[in-house]
Amino acid sequence: MPQTVLLAEDDRAIRHALERALTLEGYAVTAVADGVEALAQAHKNPPDVLVLDVMMPGIDGLQVCRVLRAEGDRTPILMLTALVETADRIAGLDAGADDYVVKPFDVEEVFARLRALLRRTSPVAANGAGAESPVREAPVSDRQMGAAGLRMDLQARRAWRGRRELELTRTEFELLELLVRNAGIVLDHATIYDRIWGYDFGPGSKNLAVYVGYLRRKLDEPGAPQLIHTVRGVGYVLRED
Repeated sequence: MPQTVLLAEDDRAIRHALERALTLEGYAVTAVADGVEALAQAHKNPPDVLVLDVMMPGIDGLQVCRVLRAEGDRTPILMLTALVETADRIAGLDAGADDYVVKPFDVEEVFARLRALLRRTSPVAANGAGAESPVREAPVSDRQMGAAGLRMDLQARRAWRGRRELELTRTEFELLELLVRNAGIVLDHATIYDRIWGYDFGPGSKNLAVYVGYLRRKLDEPGAPQLIHTVRGVGYVLRED
């Protein structure tokens, strides 16, 4: 069975072009023009992945995302946005989106990001079958893992710093898990892109920097040491100074 995509885009030309491209790529696509229709379709026929335009009349993509997440719907969501400021992209992540593409976009990039989102939520990925082993794994039980004052429950997908539970999106959780598993080791950008998204978006992409910045905001505490450190020109490392 083809994987299903719910596409919500109010620009008719973009909606039709992307619907055709996704269909030719092998997806079963339901395309709607606004957020009200998107929510109705998501409730009626839950898709494998959603592609939501941020700026839509009435209920916009961010509101659709917030409603679905508040309902406990964890279907992966890719946002389409013409907003290029970091604060705007963070708003999408805060609403519960898993990834975003900035307009104008290359359709091949949309395909790559969808493949990465679907791969991470497939039964094979969830069971770990066929997956590459991490660069180096910290000691981990069937459920629990920790480093630098962080604790993660992998099955429940929950994480804490000390006694404070962290509210993380799917991508933030997976990024933190990768850093915790490799605590003390500097992970380069290419490695992180490959492990989290399955695709290296190149040196010009700010995607990783946005996610790291947002994850830091959720981790950091006044008077406590910073946990995620930037190694300029290389990547990031989790350690407690």
